[in-house]
Amino acid sequence: MLEGIKGLLFDYGGTLDTDGRHWAHVLWEAYQQAKIPVGHEQFREAYVYGERALAKAPIVHSEDTFRDVLRKKVEQQFDCLRRQLAWAPDESERQEVLRAVVAYAYEYARRHTMKSSAVLHRLKERYPMVLVSNFYGNVEAVLRDFGLDGYFDAVIESAVVGVRKPDPAIYQMGVERLGMQASEVLVVGDSYDKDMVPARTVGCRTVWLKGEGWTNEHVDATCVDATIYNIEDLLSVLS
Repeated sequence: MLEGIKGLLFDYGGTLDTDGRHWAHVLWEAYQQAKIPVGHEQFREAYVYGERALAKAPIVHSEDTFRDVLRKKVEQQFDCLRRQLAWAPDESERQEVLRAVVAYAYEYARRHTMKSSAVLHRLKERYPMVLVSNFYGNVEAVLRDFGLDGYFDAVIESAVVGVRKPDPAIYQMGVERLGMQASEVLVVGDSYDKDMVPARTVGCRTVWLKGEGWTNEHVDATCVDATIYNIEDLLSVLS
C-alpha cells in the first residue's frame, strides 16, 4: 500500500486502453486474424513508419475518434508495406482487410477501456486525476468515445502542449495542474522509459503497469514504487 498519495496522473495509450500491452502486439494479432501475408519484422517496420507519420503530419484531427485514428494509422502501415513490396493488394481487398484490422483493434480497446472505466470510477471518489498523454491532438475525443471523459480534472496532451514524453516537463505540468507537491502525486503508466523515469525525475511516486512491451529487454525497475500486471491491481495498491 502506498501512503501519502493525494492525486493521480494517468498515461492513456497502453495503460487505459490495453491494460499494459503495447499496441504493436494488438495490431499484429489483428493482422494475423485478417491473414495479411507479411512477416513480423515487415510489420514492425510498417508499425514504426505509421507511428512516425502520424506524429509528424496533421493526419489526425481533433474530432477524430479512436476508430478514425486506427484507420489512419493502419492506412499508413499498408502504404509502407506496399513500398516494401511486402504486400500490395488491389483496392477492394485493401479496404476489406483495413476494416477487419480496425474492427479487431477497436473492439480490443473497447473491452479494456471498460475495465479501466470501472477502476477510474472508484478512484475518482478519492483522488483528483489528470491525464498525461503522448497523443495526436484528439485524446479528448477518444476519451468521449470510450466514456472516460468525466474522470479527469485536466488533460495534458503532447500535441497540444508541445512537450512529449520522455521529457519530464510534461509530468511537471501534470503536478502543477493538480496543485500538489510531486511527492503527493502517483503516476500510473505502462512505459518504464516514458512514464516511470520522467515521473520519478520530477519527484512523483510511480506504479508501473507491466505488460507485453515493445521488446523483451530486462528493466531494472529502480524508479518504481509498485508494479502491477492489470489495471484492477491499482485498487489494491491504493487501498
